Amino acid sequence: MDFKAMLHEEVVSRVRAMLLDGEIPPGARIPERDLCEKLQISRTPLREALKVLAAEGLVQLLPNRGSRAARLTDKDMRDLFEVCQGLEALAGELACERITEAEIADVAAAHTAMVRHYGDRDLLQYYRCNRTIHEAIIAAAGNPVLSGLYESVTARIRRARYVTPMTPRRWALAVQEHEAILNALQRRDGVGLSHILRAHLRHKREEVLQAGFAEQDEAPAPWQRQA
Repeated sequence: MDFKAMLHEEVVSRVRAMLLDGEIPPGARIPERDLCEKLQISRTPLREALKVLAAEGLVQLLPNRGSRAARLTDKDMRDLFEVCQGLEALAGELACERITEAEIADVAAAHTAMVRHYGDRDLLQYYRCNRTIHEAIIAAAGNPVLSGLYESVTARIRRARYVTPMTPRRWALAVQEHEAILNALQRRDGVGLSHILRAHLRHKREEVLQAGFAEQDEAPAPWQRQA
């Protein structure tokens, strides 16, 4: 890989991280001059990176007016979670066919750590273990196409999925669901795991929507309304 390609990937990766971590919040203008200074690059590689991130749904390009971090509406969130549910359900079935005992042990260890963080009420560390478990199931499915689609979809909802505050009741339910996920994986019950993951993601979607993370869907313009 030549230097130009390496620079391009590095810029895309760093700006993507800023968007996903909320350093550049949804709806905010992309501060191109500040980013060029921070990353020590010219405008050209930054703008090429923004085109890639726009294709991923993370950036909205504004003709002749720069760009901004993309907003997500309630409908966007519903649509993304529907796809994520399908991908995780399929991954659960495939993982139960292909996962190794060592990989199951790794998931169990992450689950144990997650439960410990739940007991400590350490939400940030809890979410990190949670993400490790879900990504381990995707990896165990052994399907690069599925993995690529999953990464593309979850990149757009990662902040909502992993940092939304939870009520005590919802948090306890999530831990119970993860107990069931681990149990089904250990038994290699692909059909059962698929159903559990769909329900788990559906509950997460409802939680995100209730938390108001996404914006309300815009009302259609008068000429778009049905008579």
